[in-house]
Amino acid sequence: MHTSNLSGKRSYLAQHTAIIYTLTLLIIFSSQALSAERDINPVEVGEVRWTRDYPAALAASRTSGKPLFLLFQEVPGCIGCKTFGQDVLTHPLLVEAIEEEFIPVLVFNNKINGMDAELLKRFGEPSWNYQVVRFINGDQKDIIPRRDKVWDLAGVASRMLQTLQVLGIPVPRYLKAVALENDTDNLETVVFATACFWTGERMLGKIDGVVQSEAGWYDGREVTLVRYHKNIIDLARLVEQAAVLKCAQSVYVKTEPADLSLPAKRFESDRYRIASQSDQKRQIQRWLQAHQSLSLSLMQMTKLNATMPDKPEEGLSWLSPRQLRMIGK
Repeated sequence: MHTSNLSGKRSYLAQHTAIIYTLTLLIIFSSQALSAERDINPVEVGEVRWTRDYPAALAASRTSGKPLFLLFQEVPGCIGCKTFGQDVLTHPLLVEAIEEEFIPVLVFNNKINGMDAELLKRFGEPSWNYQVVRFINGDQKDIIPRRDKVWDLAGVASRMLQTLQVLGIPVPRYLKAVALENDTDNLETVVFATACFWTGERMLGKIDGVVQSEAGWYDGREVTLVRYHKNIIDLARLVEQAAVLKCAQSVYVKTEPADLSLPAKRFESDRYRIASQSDQKRQIQRWLQAHQSLSLSLMQMTKLNATMPDKPEEGLSWLSPRQLRMIGK
C-alpha cells in the first residue's frame, strides 16, 4: 500500500509539474504574441489598423462608399513623424473614426520601388516628406483638396469631418467632439454667475457650440466656466441663450464688457478657482462611476451631463460605437 501510494503521489506530482510547465510556456508565448501584436505598427503610424493593399482598398471604397484615409508617411521617420504618430494617431476616438468611417491605407514615402513608389508618382507626393493625409474616393480622386502641414489632432479631425460632409455622410458626434474641443485657436472662455453651478453645468452644456463646462468659484460665489467654439456661437448669442435658460444672473468676460443680455463684468483669472471633483458633472457622477473604463473626451462629458437627465438617448448619441458596446448598448 505504501509503495502504491508513493507511486501514485509521484505520478500526480509529475502530471502537476507538466501542467504547470505547459501553462508557463503558454503564458510566455502569449506575452510574446501580445508584445509582437503591439509592435506591429511603427511609432510613426500610431495605433490605426492600416491596410497596405491599395487595390483592395479602392474596391472596398467603391462597394461601401467609404473614403480612403490615405497616409503618406516616412517610416522610419524623423522626430516630427514620430510625434504625429504618438500624439495624433493614438487618440482613441480619432483612431476609431479612421477605422470605422474611412478605409485607412498606409503608404511609405521613403520606398523606391513597389506600390509605394507607384502611389508617390501617381499622386505627385514628394519622397522623404513629412506626413500627408489625403482623402480619396474609389475613383482615386481627392474628395477635398490636398493640404500640407496638417499635423495636429484638430486639423486632421476637421478634414475628416469635411470629407464626410462633402460625401453627404452623417458626421458622428464623437468625431465632431474631437475636432471642436481640440481646435484651441477658436475656443473662447466665459464665466457665468449661477445660483448653483450644478444647474449651470447642466443647462449651459445644452447650448450648441459649448464645448466644455466646469463648476467653479469666483469672488466667493458659485459660477460655471464655459468654453465655446466661436465659429459656432458668438459671445452675445451665448449670453442671450443663457438668459433665456434662466440659469445665470450675470457674466464675467475676459475683454471689456460689451452690450450683453446679462450684467457683465471683467473676468480676472487669478480670482477664479475650480470646484472640487465631487462638484463636477454632478448629473452623471453615478453613471461615470459605473462606466469608468470609458475614455470620454471633455465635450462628451459636458454633453452627457447636460442631456442624460432628460434625454438619455440624446446623451448616448455622443458616444462612439465602441463606447456604446462597452456599456452594452
